[in-house]
Amino acid sequence: MACLVAGRLSLATHGDNDKESDQLMPVLNSTAASSASADRPAIVGGEPLFPNGPPDWPGAWPAVAESVERCLADGSWGKYCGPHHNQLEAWLRSFFNVEHVLLCASGTAAVELALRGAKVDDGDDVLLAGYDFKANFQNVLAVGATPLLVDVRADTMQLDVDAAIIGMTESTKAIIASHLHGGLVDLPQLKQRASERGILVIEDACQCPGAKIGSQRAGTFGDVGVLSFGGSKLLSAGRGGAVLTNSAEIAQRIRLHTQRGNEAYPLSELQAAALLPQCECLDEFNAQRLATVQQLRALLPSGITLLADESPNTPAFYKVGLLYEPEGFSNLPRDSFINSLQAEGIAIDSGFRALHRIHSRRRFKMLDSLPNAERADTQMLVLHHPLLRTPGPVAEQLARAIHRVRDFATTIAATS
Repeated sequence: MACLVAGRLSLATHGDNDKESDQLMPVLNSTAASSASADRPAIVGGEPLFPNGPPDWPGAWPAVAESVERCLADGSWGKYCGPHHNQLEAWLRSFFNVEHVLLCASGTAAVELALRGAKVDDGDDVLLAGYDFKANFQNVLAVGATPLLVDVRADTMQLDVDAAIIGMTESTKAIIASHLHGGLVDLPQLKQRASERGILVIEDACQCPGAKIGSQRAGTFGDVGVLSFGGSKLLSAGRGGAVLTNSAEIAQRIRLHTQRGNEAYPLSELQAAALLPQCECLDEFNAQRLATVQQLRALLPSGITLLADESPNTPAFYKVGLLYEPEGFSNLPRDSFINSLQAEGIAIDSGFRALHRIHSRRRFKMLDSLPNAERADTQMLVLHHPLLRTPGPVAEQLARAIHRVRDFATTIAATS
């Protein structure tokens, strides 16, 4: 099946004379752009490198439109659980090689259901990284448990498995391990050590559907995995999520919680119809995004570190994690750097807030002072995924934008 977005073939099949490719030229090493006067950043009067702004996502997608139209035409759109729902569950079971798939209303709901399936309750501790999506922290509170925060690794900003092992206590019922910003947690080691202690692992793969740790899909190492189909995600239905598990007991506990005469956390038939064509393109699109990130890594100046995982793992990129060192940019503040790239038409933002920075100290436990989570809080950048599949020399243009902000950092600081 051809993977079409916005009515066009994907990156691998675009011609060299494509209009969008023309807009992306000249490339980083263009002699015409080598002089400072010719390559001023847009924020100080230059021409933006991406004048049309960030690409829309998911945008017009003929295969998705056709699937939804069929759903409308045959009346299945009004069913509680119709053929598209069943087909999506079957595809996810096959793709992830798991026994049980439970579709639900969101990735956030999926994490809550995973916690309930793991029998997390009042008085339990749930271990998670100090740098993580805040809904995971709030879900722990929602089931009556206490978040126990441990640090992330200095080199990847992913959950530090060694710190997690130290943090395991008799009160620890479960661990939430989130793969973030193109990085992957060492799940094989974490799962082995947690299993030795009788602690369940909830693997949050909301940002990386299709990623692999070695030869196995992320989301399938833990006792239970979770996916998100939110509006900006790599598989998008506007809202939605899924729980993955090989445990019949966990799946049954989740069903007992959600089945209340009807489904309490539903994913609609229309959402399932919209997702199915996207599933067929997931590996292809992930490979395209990965190729762009690999090119970008080689072009970045000092002061920017790309945190994506590398071989033998295969990451997937909902967001690309970049660690910003102000010293490499004449001490330009991170917010000014972000504003400068946004002026170029690039969708980039700061990362998450560290969890201990945004919640009352009475609501959680901490293993230590979380220095690496602190660093992620102040230095993380996240580049959003739609640009990674833009036709043309997009990696070169992204690098060029960063280089020219560095070259004009003093001027930008003076005018901010």
